[in-house]
Amino acid sequence: MDSLTQIVLGAAVGEAVLGKKVGNKAMLYGAIAGTIPDLDILASYVTDTVTALEIHRGFTHSIFFSVFFAPIFGWLVSRYESYKDFKAWSWLFFWAFLTHPILDAHTTWGTQLFWPLEYRLAFKSIFVIDPLYTLPFLLFLILAMFQKRDAPKRRLYNKVGIIISSSYLLLTFVLKGMAFNEFEMALKDQHIEYSEIETKPAPFNTILWSANVETKNNYLIGYYSFFDTRPIHFVTYPKNHDLLGELIQDEKVQRMIAVSKGWFTITKKENGLYYNDLRFGLLSLKPNSQNFAFQYEIKTTNSGKVSFVETKKNREDAKQLLSDLWMRLKGN
Repeated sequence: MDSLTQIVLGAAVGEAVLGKKVGNKAMLYGAIAGTIPDLDILASYVTDTVTALEIHRGFTHSIFFSVFFAPIFGWLVSRYESYKDFKAWSWLFFWAFLTHPILDAHTTWGTQLFWPLEYRLAFKSIFVIDPLYTLPFLLFLILAMFQKRDAPKRRLYNKVGIIISSSYLLLTFVLKGMAFNEFEMALKDQHIEYSEIETKPAPFNTILWSANVETKNNYLIGYYSFFDTRPIHFVTYPKNHDLLGELIQDEKVQRMIAVSKGWFTITKKENGLYYNDLRFGLLSLKPNSQNFAFQYEIKTTNSGKVSFVETKKNREDAKQLLSDLWMRLKGN
């Protein structure tokens, strides 16, 4: 999830664990702890694209990290804070560290919660930024913040914020299931044979959902809003995996395919080959758009070394996407 959401969650967890003892400092340290797992993004500055993608939401988003590093941070804070309970501080960091990847596991990218196992837990039930999850949570956290640390209302506000946000998170599974059924029925009605289907919410909401559908030679992408009145339309994207040629055997290409769980297409342009990660959809809702959210140019040196370079995103495309999402959310 986005940084603001993780700060709010961490602060709420900190308050729940230690707010009665240290007041707003519990929120402060919880907020700090809630951002620490995302420091793995720094790997993108010191390593190649594929390795950085493999590291992202890996070790720092694991149970192992929570268990091992919580006591270290707890000990450090207990050394200079007036409240010296090492166990209590460790408990705060443990829960702030652990709830971070658990929340992230609900997104499309998922988390390697059980690191060092390579399996990523990804429920794909919420977008990385969802105002309906974050804003009510933030409101009740602010209300709690302005109460005295031993005031019953402080604990009540924080508890209500946690309950509302958690309930919404559970609701996303129900909505995902309903959308999944609609996509399944549409594929059946249109006599489309497929081997796999995955669904995920469109950006910033859980009303509009998208589906990636795998067939023998193509991928299909469709959208469904709970306000739709017409059948779901699927757009075809050829896999074009054969365009990789001998590159398919390259170790780095194989790692990239593993990162994207096999959901990718290849696009050939005048200046080279491009790898499109389908899991995160497109930055446009226009039919047959090739504006993928995550697209990488495949570059090869004279010595045969392969590298992936992410294409730059256009801010204007993002603005247009917001407008298109709002229109499509209201129904087809």
